[in-house]
Amino acid sequence: MDENGTSGDSTLEIKIAIPLAGGLLAEHFGHCDEFVVFGADREQRKLNANSRITPPQHEPGLLPRWLGELGVNVVIAGGLGRRARTAFESNGIEVVAGVAAGDPTEIAQSFLDGTLEAGRNLCDH
Repeated sequence: MDENGTSGDSTLEIKIAIPLAGGLLAEHFGHCDEFVVFGADREQRKLNANSRITPPQHEPGLLPRWLGELGVNVVIAGGLGRRARTAFESNGIEVVAGVAAGDPTEIAQSFLDGTLEAGRNLCDH
């Protein structure tokens, strides 16, 4: 434990990726224009820096591997197919699907606050 009574565990620092279409959370994961990736402190529930990145050409299995290589721990999506979910989870990435389109900063903050509402997954393949 450090002087603040915390373990200094780096797992408190996470990266949250949100697929975007037109600047909002994309309703279909594989059809996004770009991703916003937030650095966040899970314990303090604070978003840190973010960056927008253009994904590589979409092909099955590529995005989970690519985001994993970027150090992403959490993906928040509107719709995400079963195979994509399995691929993310096998790369150690938590998946939250069924989230309504909206402002990515508000969505990421809601996730950290534990108030993010996930409904029906909008993707059925």
